[in-house]
Amino acid sequence: MKLVYGVKDRPKFLQLIIFALQQLLAILAATIAVPAIIGNGMSQSAALFGAGVGTIVYQLFTKFKSPVFLGSSFAFLGSMSAAFAGGVSASLGYLGLILGAAMAGLVYVIISLIVKFAGVNWINKLMPAVVIGPTVAIIGLSLSGNAIANSFGVASPSLVYDTAASSTIYHISLNSGLNFLCAMVTFLVVVLCSVYGKKMAKLVPFIIGIVAGYLVATVITLIGNATGNESLQIINFSLFQNMKWYPEFTFLTAFKGGYEYGNAGSLGAYIGTIALAYIPVAFVVFAEHIADHKNLSSIIDTDLLEEPGLHRTLLGDGVGSMVGAFFGGCPNTTYGESIGCVAISGNASVITIFVTAIMAILASFIAPFTTFLATIPSCVMGGVCITLYGFIAVSGLKMVQKVDLNENSNLFVVSTILIAGVGGMVMTFGEKNIKLTAVACALILGVITNLLVNRKKEQQ
Repeated sequence: MKLVYGVKDRPKFLQLIIFALQQLLAILAATIAVPAIIGNGMSQSAALFGAGVGTIVYQLFTKFKSPVFLGSSFAFLGSMSAAFAGGVSASLGYLGLILGAAMAGLVYVIISLIVKFAGVNWINKLMPAVVIGPTVAIIGLSLSGNAIANSFGVASPSLVYDTAASSTIYHISLNSGLNFLCAMVTFLVVVLCSVYGKKMAKLVPFIIGIVAGYLVATVITLIGNATGNESLQIINFSLFQNMKWYPEFTFLTAFKGGYEYGNAGSLGAYIGTIALAYIPVAFVVFAEHIADHKNLSSIIDTDLLEEPGLHRTLLGDGVGSMVGAFFGGCPNTTYGESIGCVAISGNASVITIFVTAIMAILASFIAPFTTFLATIPSCVMGGVCITLYGFIAVSGLKMVQKVDLNENSNLFVVSTILIAGVGGMVMTFGEKNIKLTAVACALILGVITNLLVNRKKEQQ
């Protein structure tokens, strides 16, 4: 892939600010969605602050060689809920969030130490292109339902899933139709800017697309407000009435105390629950960590598992996740949206990611700016994400180009991963519903299949 700015390149100051804003817009919706889903008073501004600090930690560990932003991880939603739910007589709430993130981060630290001394060849043999390629494609495809749902103004595709038809069917109403119009305006502007744009327009298609979609949504909303028609009210401007002027950091709330933890046995059971809720998920996210960095490596044409090294990316991700949770409650992870933004814009400048992190930290203290970002309707972000998630999927398929699919052994591996991932193979275990995501299940099944059919053949 041809890059306009390489990892070490430094765009001009004004361009740098615009590029960083584009990255921030790309990761914003998902980053602040996690605390909103969990509730319990969690601060979206604090999550944004935690993502910014976590990204800086990651960049320090990776020696500023990996251009990707860390944001709130959806994989830990069940884990975070378990931290608040606790047991019959024990719950540490916000302190539980910090404790759980520390446990998950420790998993990354241990794995990084193993990689440091054992090297990465075993990973390359375990997860060659025939495994990683379709897995990366699944990362994009598994998110596609959310992009389409958001384009219609729906939070999740599961909300419109037709069991009888075994498919997701969107019934077009006035509201959903107008949401879809805004999404398509955003989508088409992004595409046209990326293909036909000149200079800066080609580099910042997301900003132009989001502005175009937001303007259309604003006009429709103003008409709706004037006529009292709720179906036309796409943007929730009432958010400006209840702005929070500073982040409510997790550690400040956690250290206020007032917890109920019963006796030592109850507290021990609660800590055990946290461990079971966070540690298995950390192994799942580790698999996605590999896939993300393989994908990014193919985009920047540098094997990040070799330089700066998988042990460094793991340490950066793990410690960055702990730091992010300390401030914002949410463990962090590398973001596919950020990688997609790098791929589409051709800007892999790591200084852009660093400035994005600084911008996220500063923005968390600027209530009007953060609130404005929160008013960007889901349909507009849905239009953007159609391109972002699509590029992630295509990046994975490009890796498969190196694989000889005339060989049945390779064909079975690729097809197994694609079917398991697209089919939504999700598994949950235990009372706390520890979840193996579709990406994790597809990757694990792909690794097993590859070992079975290619055990006598040199890995690619």
